[in-house]
Amino acid sequence: MDVNRKLLDLFNTSYNEFFAIKNIKELLDQNGFIELKEKDEYSISCGKSYYILRDGSSIIAFKVPSNLKELYFKIVASHSDSPTLKIKENPTIIQNGYNKLKVEKYGGMIIGPWLDKPLGIAGRICYKNNNEIVTRLVNFDTNLIIPNVAIHQNREINNGFVYNPQVDLLPILGLKEDDLFVEMLDETKKEGEEILSYDLSLYNKEKAIYGGFNDEFIYSPKLDNLASAYISMMSLVSSLSYEGISLAVVFNNEEVGSSSLNGADSDFLTINLKRIAKSLGFSNDELLRSYAKSFLISLDNAHAIHPNHPEKSDDKNKCFINDGVVIKHNSNMLYTSDSVSTAIIKTIASKERVRLQTFYNRADERGGSTLGNISLTHVSIRSVDLGIPQLAMHSNYEVIGSEDTLSAYNLLVGLFNSSLEIDKENIVVK
Repeated sequence: MDVNRKLLDLFNTSYNEFFAIKNIKELLDQNGFIELKEKDEYSISCGKSYYILRDGSSIIAFKVPSNLKELYFKIVASHSDSPTLKIKENPTIIQNGYNKLKVEKYGGMIIGPWLDKPLGIAGRICYKNNNEIVTRLVNFDTNLIIPNVAIHQNREINNGFVYNPQVDLLPILGLKEDDLFVEMLDETKKEGEEILSYDLSLYNKEKAIYGGFNDEFIYSPKLDNLASAYISMMSLVSSLSYEGISLAVVFNNEEVGSSSLNGADSDFLTINLKRIAKSLGFSNDELLRSYAKSFLISLDNAHAIHPNHPEKSDDKNKCFINDGVVIKHNSNMLYTSDSVSTAIIKTIASKERVRLQTFYNRADERGGSTLGNISLTHVSIRSVDLGIPQLAMHSNYEVIGSEDTLSAYNLLVGLFNSSLEIDKENIVVK
């Protein structure tokens, strides 16, 4: 598989979490995975591959080996959402000849890069057709912009200007006095349909590209965390998975705390682990015992050392782009890595000849958190936090290394192809 070429293609149609999951579903369909629906009884057989969608913005995919001797899980968890601007209900403002939209921030975004560049609108719309509610994904063929105030009228713009989301982040849709947003929505309706509600957000229309003199980099919106989500699914597709159940889960809403219908703080993973085990004929006790034998990677991007601000990194644990996958540590358990889980992943990486790096925040700064420790409150599985090093995290155009994507892919294929014996006095990785 040409990992980076596939990633670029996927990034360029990843307008938001709904389209990202749609892309993953299509990848799995093309590779023989069978869809299971949570409303139906599961019928799962050894030697086959399956996936489960929830709310169109999260997905679990897994492979069952042909000869499943022992129940345990090899899991990679990531997320589909990224910081963005979401469109409110009744968003239209017509003011001084400009037709603008009311939005609100989603997640901990860097605001500045959202201004002065072409933005699109995409998401899902719910329609009523007689007594039926129909949901469709939409990507509007229009360009919006959020203009900065000229420096001649805002001399403080380069002196730490603070953007007010209620005032400064209103995208311009056009100049007409009509409600252009409603007109745009109406064009998506089919005969007999009425629009009930929507989940629509803005996205950066700049394309994902290679960067650097020797294509060392990949530049794209939403690298945090679609790079991890897509690589986890691509590695699952390519893996052989001889022993244990190999599983990749992509949650939603990590950027706002994971407390949602299909976030890491939901029952999405735990319920489906139970249903998978039951369909394969394992008892609840055998499932609970399997957790002690299982392993989970929380895969979310990490901070590379910044070219202009190296002082932001710990001086003894610097992470460099294209120098390998990052193991993330935090003594307050914002990351789940400990000595045992680190030893396991180092063993797999050595077997696959994948380089690893170590990340700690500076001791005088609090870093971000991710979904690994939240997942463990629902299902207690030995876990490690990993990431691809990147620059400009939570900007709307980010940077990763084109070699690190391959390292992450090879490491995850190695995990899925490994045989693990974790519930032993001495752990065995083969």
